[in-house]
Amino acid sequence: MASAASAEVGNGVFPRVVPAGDSAILIELGSEINPAINDRVYSLANSIAQSRLEAVIELVPTYRSILISYDPLVASYSEMIERLESLVDNSSGSGADSGSGDENSFAPKIIELPVVYGGEDGPDIDNVAELAGVSRQEVIDIHSGVDYRVYMIGFAPGFPYLGGLDQRIATPRLKTPRISVPAGSVGIAESQTGVYPNASPGGWQLIGRTAAKLFDVENSSPSLITPGSKVRFVPVESHE
Repeated sequence: MASAASAEVGNGVFPRVVPAGDSAILIELGSEINPAINDRVYSLANSIAQSRLEAVIELVPTYRSILISYDPLVASYSEMIERLESLVDNSSGSGADSGSGDENSFAPKIIELPVVYGGEDGPDIDNVAELAGVSRQEVIDIHSGVDYRVYMIGFAPGFPYLGGLDQRIATPRLKTPRISVPAGSVGIAESQTGVYPNASPGGWQLIGRTAAKLFDVENSSPSLITPGSKVRFVPVESHE
């Protein structure tokens, strides 16, 4: 689609509404990892959710797009496209990055996670400090001094990809991934940070660990951290 609100980005024009198989539609709002684009993603996701389209089965927001799964027996592809394009047009120019105060704009909640940095909980913190040319305490201060945007949940159930890491401590992934990373481990990979919700293989540089339970299938909302929210790491001395 193209409208007065569309913007040229790279080789494409956004927003763009395209088919994704026979029962899903993808709305692309940009081509890069950008806070303003991500704000629009969640503002539009809220608008779609509040529109209560009967055919919609699931919304999957990501860094720059939204995947809408729908029931083609309830609404045809053309009907879905028409309705979604209308919602995209109505949301253009509003949202969390515009300051418009629109009722559908996205206001992220902040989730605080207590973290024990270093030692057995963060075996790679000295490596991060050495590569960054700073002290261990500076790594802790820098890492815990930012509220991180949850761009998306992926890799494993409840695993948050967090943007906003200070580039001073951006660190490459491990050359050889660990076979098992303890649940709650806080890691750095390139310019992102994240938290392992459960024990699993992983190649991120581990700098600390939280005792908070990030994913619990017994809860009505299994994931403690949700897309579009923000995470604040709070240094603590122990897990007690």
